[in-house]
Amino acid sequence: MTVALDPHTFVITRHLKAPRALVWEVYTQAEHLLHWFNPHGVTICHSAMDFRVDGTFHYCQALANGDTFWGLWHFRQIQALDRIVLMQHFSDAQGAVTRNPWNPSWPLQTLSTTTFAEQDGGTLLTIQWEPHACSAQEQAAFLAGHTSMQPGWNSVLDRLEDYLPGLQTP
Repeated sequence: MTVALDPHTFVITRHLKAPRALVWEVYTQAEHLLHWFNPHGVTICHSAMDFRVDGTFHYCQALANGDTFWGLWHFRQIQALDRIVLMQHFSDAQGAVTRNPWNPSWPLQTLSTTTFAEQDGGTLLTIQWEPHACSAQEQAAFLAGHTSMQPGWNSVLDRLEDYLPGLQTP
């Protein structure tokens, strides 16, 4: 059965040539996220993870021009090796939820569901991201951002794809 997604939902998938258990590990441990959870030209300068339901991942990314921005994940559901559901926010250094520094119309809350499926000897990673509990203006801003999110997420997933082989035993 196919479920139709809300048109505001952003979806990106990547088939990774790595076992699902390894992909899960590098997606759920802060020490691994430091190596790949950033687009090219961006570095992670802070990373704190409490990976459990009701826990958080608080991080800071530094752009090439020296600007920084903070992000915060609140974990809502965790099904080991299968899926993670979280609320994603911009934040400040203390972990308080803030507005997007580049677009004040961006939703304050977005819901992200990441799934990990075994496929063709590797892992199919799927991220579904959508605005949550927001105004029509915020929904419109999120929808308008889909085009700019694609290259950023592809860059992040490229880095993940490049990171995984160094962790696999021959």
